[in-house]
Amino acid sequence: MEKLGLSQIYISFQDCEVFRCEDLLDKRKMSGLTELKESLLCAIRNYIPYGGLVHKVRILLLGPVGAGKSSFFNSVRSIFRGHVTNQALVGSDPTGTSEKYRTYFIKDGKDNNTLPFILCDTMGLSEKEGLDMDDIPYILEGHFPDKYQFNSLKLRPKGIGNHTGCPLLKDRIHCVAFVFSANSVGQLSHEMVEKIKRIRRELIKSDVVHVVLLTHVDTLDLITKGDLIDVYKCVPVKLQLEAVHRKLGFALSDIFVVSNYTSEWELEPVIDVLILSALKEMLRAADDFLENFPLEKTV
Repeated sequence: MEKLGLSQIYISFQDCEVFRCEDLLDKRKMSGLTELKESLLCAIRNYIPYGGLVHKVRILLLGPVGAGKSSFFNSVRSIFRGHVTNQALVGSDPTGTSEKYRTYFIKDGKDNNTLPFILCDTMGLSEKEGLDMDDIPYILEGHFPDKYQFNSLKLRPKGIGNHTGCPLLKDRIHCVAFVFSANSVGQLSHEMVEKIKRIRRELIKSDVVHVVLLTHVDTLDLITKGDLIDVYKCVPVKLQLEAVHRKLGFALSDIFVVSNYTSEWELEPVIDVLILSALKEMLRAADDFLENFPLEKTV
């Protein structure tokens, strides 16, 4: 201060407020996002499962009630239809809205062809209710048909759900995606953590590759829509990724950040890119399963 010829002035701050302006994506970034989105769309549309062993891979969505499994399906469908849609029922019921096993085929709005993957939705996981752990092997092996009604009494009558049959490779689950809300990872109970770890052991036993989808990141404190373009560099998101890794044991490279369409009226390129990038990685995981699947079991 003295070198500048200014007298020293001492100012006392009693209250300090910090404001952050909403980030706006400039035209150059928007152009790059649009190009990346088209590249991802092209790659997924032209995807062919490893070795041509199946025509479509099946991706199972698992996660706690309210994590965003059904919303993720709706978001994927919206992107390929070209507008926001809500085919799968989504609600705020704490016990969940999915009581049936659903297999969703998605048609491409560009040519109305069915895309080379199937998203499978189940009841949500919870400490005491929800998806029965004993159902997991049957789901993985492909015994349950679409719209199979889960039985809360844990009774499985013979002939229901194709339990007595021998599912083909195309009926099996080829990749599992655990879905967790970024807002509730830290609040997962000990019982829920143990249930998830038990499911992971079953997946490893069945050689099914599994990844994580971290949803609702756009609702974290200090995160704006502008941050989503470099979301993996955001400190709040990094903390949540570390929490999933530390608490549940998933590798950081297997955790993908997404933002589902829940209240938007129009599609947004930055959200589309996050979802499509995660979907592309899930298709690669399915290929890993198919590549390692014993040839004698494909007949």
